[in-house]
Amino acid sequence: MSANETPHSDNTAWNRQVYQRLKLALGLGLRRQIFIAVCDDLNLRNQVAARLHSNLAYPVGQVLSNSQETSTPAYPRLVTLRLDLVQPNPIVQIDQWLNNYPPPVVGGSKDSPGKALPIPAFQIVGIEQLTRQPVATQRLFLHNLRLIEQQLSGQESSLLMWLSRPWLYAVQQSAPQFWRSRTGVFTFSGEPTPTAKNQASPERLSSSRNMNVDHLEKSILEESVGLAKEDFDFQIEAPIKSSSRLQDSSLSKSELFIPNPPQEESHLSIRETNQASSSLALSHISKELSELVVATINSKIDLESEEKWQPQQILAEIEELHSKEAEKTTLALAYHRLGNLYRQRIEQGDSNLESLMVAILAYQESITYDDNSPHVPDILNDLGTLYWMLYRTPPNSEEGQAYIEQGIEFYQLALKMISPQTHQETYARIQNNLGTAYGDLARFTNPSENWQQAVSAYCEALYFRTAEMEPLKYAACQNNLGTAYWHLAQYNQPVEHLKKAINSYQLALEHYTPEEEPLKYGMIQNNIGTAFWNLAQYEQPTQNLQFAIDAYQEALKYRTSANLPVACAATQNNLGTAYWHLANQTQTPKEFRTKFLNLCINAYKECLALAHSIKGAPLSFDVYATHNNLGLAHYQLVTDSYFKGNKNIRSEHLETSLENHLKALNGLNKQPDAYQTTLAYVVKTIRAFHNELGLQGQNLALSKVPGQLLPEILPRL
Repeated sequence: MSANETPHSDNTAWNRQVYQRLKLALGLGLRRQIFIAVCDDLNLRNQVAARLHSNLAYPVGQVLSNSQETSTPAYPRLVTLRLDLVQPNPIVQIDQWLNNYPPPVVGGSKDSPGKALPIPAFQIVGIEQLTRQPVATQRLFLHNLRLIEQQLSGQESSLLMWLSRPWLYAVQQSAPQFWRSRTGVFTFSGEPTPTAKNQASPERLSSSRNMNVDHLEKSILEESVGLAKEDFDFQIEAPIKSSSRLQDSSLSKSELFIPNPPQEESHLSIRETNQASSSLALSHISKELSELVVATINSKIDLESEEKWQPQQILAEIEELHSKEAEKTTLALAYHRLGNLYRQRIEQGDSNLESLMVAILAYQESITYDDNSPHVPDILNDLGTLYWMLYRTPPNSEEGQAYIEQGIEFYQLALKMISPQTHQETYARIQNNLGTAYGDLARFTNPSENWQQAVSAYCEALYFRTAEMEPLKYAACQNNLGTAYWHLAQYNQPVEHLKKAINSYQLALEHYTPEEEPLKYGMIQNNIGTAFWNLAQYEQPTQNLQFAIDAYQEALKYRTSANLPVACAATQNNLGTAYWHLANQTQTPKEFRTKFLNLCINAYKECLALAHSIKGAPLSFDVYATHNNLGLAHYQLVTDSYFKGNKNIRSEHLETSLENHLKALNGLNKQPDAYQTTLAYVVKTIRAFHNELGLQGQNLALSKVPGQLLPEILPRL
């Protein structure tokens, strides 16, 4: 690939492909490779560099396992270094890092000396900052590049160097030896970032896109899947979990939080920490960890704020413990406290990528120094949840599968360390979290198998989490189990799994009273309605549809337009669909068809009125499909032999039908199949105008059709 390729029109897709190739090249672990990454957009560069670090630095499945051939929790496979602008020599910086953190020896015994872990790869960022340095410094950097090939040949490490295009051209012209020794070039597309930048604040390793924790619950709570129906685009909101966050993965403070030491025992005061933050050499602490901590400091907080300096204070205390060769258990507690601090921040909404990574690295260090601590199972559970949160944190969604799988590995490691008989509450909590993680993994791969794994985990959790012990947690887990059964029913044994889903939802409902938990009560009633609606597709349709309608109506008492407009709209949409199917059952008496179709129309109107009044909120159903369904209901009502309305009323219904089909058609122009189906409904409705109201009615209908559609419609009439 040429480093001079022109920008691509689809930058996102292109950059994703380049990132995957770069990650694969680094992940192979080959030695003495020189990779060059070209990126003019610093925000994009920071995101990609941080994501590479997150994916490759600390392999997850090896914590507390015997497979330590490539790394340990405290020794990375990839190290990120920012170029020293005073002495810009990457090899010297790499040597300094390796002197401070030599590869540990693992597998040693009386009979064997053990084996040193491989030297990590290094990625160098910050080269673009040389632009603001003296010319002599720039020339020194280029001179050092000319020597890198022979210097690197004496090492086992590989190098990834991030360059902007101006520096790429400078390297090509002034350091041709280095350029010829490159292994690969990876070019990212993006707009150049102005070089003028405030140097008072540290450059972040990634753009800080916060996860919206305020809506974290909704991210799963109101998330649904579209279900294909026999008739055009009828949609039922899928059952939903009781909590978007992994239930009980809120990291119990009573078990995990280690209080701050009393003020008089602190090694450094806040003001001393302020002074030490720039001068204290943290030679014993991972540079990645210390740089990430600096990147998380909120510059808007007053300098005297304890909240701002507390992380640096803990780092200073950890450094002092290292220098005094403190007991490993003491060091583990200090790292644990740092992890807990960031866990609390994450729970309060500060869930950007850097905060998550600090918590992960701190907890992994804690385990490394004391793997016999009684807190280890809880820490492993927290690590599983933090990796799950990485999946939920933009811009990491495309890497979601890897993060979820890493989280699952941590949960499984935690389960291996405890017995349900001795750690009943912890065991049940981790099993519940494992079930949620498997449910999310089903979005990416092997849905049937992963939903079955989720069912197994929830069942195991419920075996040790009884209604008598923890009624609300029991109810939440039962709801999650019901949702897992519902999803499993989409792949195999639908009747059996749907009945199990309904049973689980009803067991959950016993512990959610509408007086104390109105929103959760309404949510589970909606889930019950959806399960009965699905079951009606297989057996006893009239009875099960009526059960679904009853559940939806009960849910709407608590999912109101005032308190939960998005959820209310979804349930109204579900209710309309259930009424439509009930009206079209062969067992439904014909005199009741008109009644059910009118109820269907009312529900769809309520749904659409809410949907159009909500600005920017994501909906769990397709508004255009609902417009189509409403148009179809009006059409069926008019053409039903039992309909008694006069010509004016018939005309109103047909006009409303045509209006809704045209609205749907306008929104489906990029979906060819749905567009053609909707166009057929438009033609069918115009014919009904002619049949019911004569040629005058047909002309009225055609007058409402946009002119650009007439060439498509007229030949079909």
